[in-house]
Order: sequence, then structure tokens, then C-alpha cells
Amino acid sequence: MAFAQIIDKYKQSIFTFLYRMTGQQEDARDLAQEVFTKAYFHLNSYKPACKFWTWLYRIAYNHCVDELRRRRRTERVELTDGLLTHRMTPESVYLAKEQTAELEAQVLALPQEYRTVFLLRHTQQLSCQEISEILDIPVNLVRVRLHRARKKLRERLLKGGAMHEVFDI
Repeated sequence: MAFAQIIDKYKQSIFTFLYRMTGQQEDARDLAQEVFTKAYFHLNSYKPACKFWTWLYRIAYNHCVDELRRRRRTERVELTDGLLTHRMTPESVYLAKEQTAELEAQVLALPQEYRTVFLLRHTQQLSCQEISEILDIPVNLVRVRLHRARKKLRERLLKGGAMHEVFDI
């Protein structure tokens, strides 16, 4: 029963993270189930000194990276259409979707270490310290990767003529 509560509490955020890493809903669902199974069977390795969700994200990250390496296939990242509101004109909806598609493509083109840090920061709203704990890397390295990811995105988006002020990259 207690583990069912853990699943209920974290299933959406783990699924969202895995979906953004793989770009495939079915893959993300399968991976999320595998992550929770792994977590259940490795509960004895959890150290109460760490935050539980950090430990769980670490399992999700490692499992996802391992699976992507095994599959060696093209990844796709799909960002939400949070820009669209009911007041937008059809033309602005179309332009916003085009911008979102361009941003998705550019995020996907980032090297994995930059993409992971960028997604954890901007889609999961995690702090650099939390990302550091999840990825088991120094906080300064998280900041460097985040800076480089943003810089690469800015350069690519400006080079392509895309205007993405809305995304505040």
C-alpha cells in the first residue's frame, strides 16, 4: 500500500521526464513501469539522507539512458503547447506551433548531456542542486552544461531566423 502511494505521487512527473527524454508515449510508459519496478526491488539501497524523489529520478535517468543506448534510435522531444490560449487567432496558433516544433527540433539536436540538464531545469523546474544530485555530477558542471545548452539553442534559433522570445532561453 505504501509503495502504491509513492507511485501515485511520482508517476506523472517520472512519466513526463521519460517522455521528454524519449519523445515516445509508449516508451515512456514502459520505462516508467520499469523504473517503479526497479525502485521497488531496490528500496534497500535508498539512503534516507537523500531526498526520495532525487533517488527515484536518478533511477529513471539511468534506466532511460541505458535503454536509449541499447536502442540506438533517433530521439524526439515534444514540448507542450503551453503558448496556445483560447484568445489566439488561427494565424498566431499556427505560428506558435511552428515555433514550438522548431524549438523541439533544436532541443533534440543538443548533445544528450546538455539536453538532459536543459529538460530537467526547464520542464521539471528542478534546481541546479537537485539536477546535480540526480545526475551525480557537481553543481558547477550542471551550471556549465545548462549555460552551454542555452547558448547552443540561442545560436541555432537565431541562425535559423526563428524568434523565440516567449521561451526565454
